[in-house]
Amino acid sequence: MIFRREPIHKKLARQARLDDLAGQEPPPVDPGPHWGATGIHGVPRPRRWDAVASAEAAGLTGDEVHFVALPNGDLVVDEDEPDDTVRALAEAVEERLEPPYRAEAVRRDGDVWAVAARSVQVTELETPGDDIELVVSGGERTFSVDGERGFGSVPQLERIGERLGPAYVVRARRLEDRLWEVEASAL
Repeated sequence: MIFRREPIHKKLARQARLDDLAGQEPPPVDPGPHWGATGIHGVPRPRRWDAVASAEAAGLTGDEVHFVALPNGDLVVDEDEPDDTVRALAEAVEERLEPPYRAEAVRRDGDVWAVAARSVQVTELETPGDDIELVVSGGERTFSVDGERGFGSVPQLERIGERLGPAYVVRARRLEDRLWEVEASAL
């Protein structure tokens, strides 16, 4: 008498009753969203960029450039690059997003750049320092200028924060002279 061993894959398929499915068409795949199904949950990450574009910009010397487009169309460039060389990047962004915005661009190949931008709020302030932070929470206020605790306040920043509710943080960063980039969040 000769005993033949059944191959392991056939034995496992038989035990799992998968051999009954042999020769049958698999059921169609449903690619639709299954909200509430296991594995799909949580809050999606907030979008980092409001606009993304690609552009040719000749004459830029570095591999990265950061700039802010002001409401009047002027550019404040963080790196030592001429404004006219950065203008091509701004024009690519402005097909999708109106100023003011903050943009970051990276060189991809030769004169081809990828540029991404997000809307910002720009305001005029008469105050010393380059970085300001105002935090109001639970009836307490913390005001700092350039990382040092300060006294007093900036009424324009308070008004911006108060629009968000009783607890907020407002950060301002000097762009040039009296122009400041302002970011505010409710707490």
